[in-house]
Amino acid sequence: MGNCLYLDCTSGISGDMFVAALLDLGADEKELIAGIKSIADDGFDIKISKVEKSGIACTDFDVVLDELHDGHDHDMDYLYGHLNGHQHGADNHLETPHKEHNHQGHRGLAEIKEIISKTTFHDKTKKLAEKIFEILADAEAKAHGIPKEEVHFHEVGAIDSIVDVLAAAYLVEALDVKQVYVPYLSEGQGTVRCRHGILPVPVPAVTNIVSTHSIPMKITEVQGELVTPTGAAIVAAITTSFEQPKSFEIEKTGYGAGKREYNTAGYLRAMLISNE
Repeated sequence: MGNCLYLDCTSGISGDMFVAALLDLGADEKELIAGIKSIADDGFDIKISKVEKSGIACTDFDVVLDELHDGHDHDMDYLYGHLNGHQHGADNHLETPHKEHNHQGHRGLAEIKEIISKTTFHDKTKKLAEKIFEILADAEAKAHGIPKEEVHFHEVGAIDSIVDVLAAAYLVEALDVKQVYVPYLSEGQGTVRCRHGILPVPVPAVTNIVSTHSIPMKITEVQGELVTPTGAAIVAAITTSFEQPKSFEIEKTGYGAGKREYNTAGYLRAMLISNE
């Protein structure tokens, strides 16, 4: 029958938070790392550790990038420095101090699928990873008004996002997850910096994903982005119900640490449950 997974996204969700939460549920790290090492790219390493968030012991999954590949996804000054008057370039848009690195993360869907196909992960894992990227491509294509074949990913095309998506797909299969409950996503508000400039939260890719897949969302008072496009795409790809289970027993709980600092608990809680 497989396992039933319940995701408590009170503090939002990102790819690394999801991977960390499922690792915290007890998935085997060795096979995951072996598969990740088969990715035909360099400039990154994997670090899995225990950290504390809001007094709770959590697992942290970190794709450690070298300077050339760093997308600054967890750099709070880069993401929100504009709110404090910090300028990242002449027009506060694409001209950032890190512009010379941006081309490293630009990949089309076909290129990403080719990277996935050449890994040693099982076919089911590859298929789910491709599904997640298809959802992302559709969302980006809608945002920019172009065919998805012409989409060139920025943040989500970077190697850390490819690792997150493949790891997420592997862990769903490794834990034999067949049912997934996500009652709603909690999102913040305000603005966030990305490669397209300063965008309102939720960013367009996230709004397109939750709209297309009818994912319930609650806007909180938190100033900042709690739901990343990768996190939303994972939810869209794997969720079987957006309803709250009427009653269930919790068999095991995992906590996946977020890296951005907001006024929230700062982790994704994943529970293996029995609702029969």
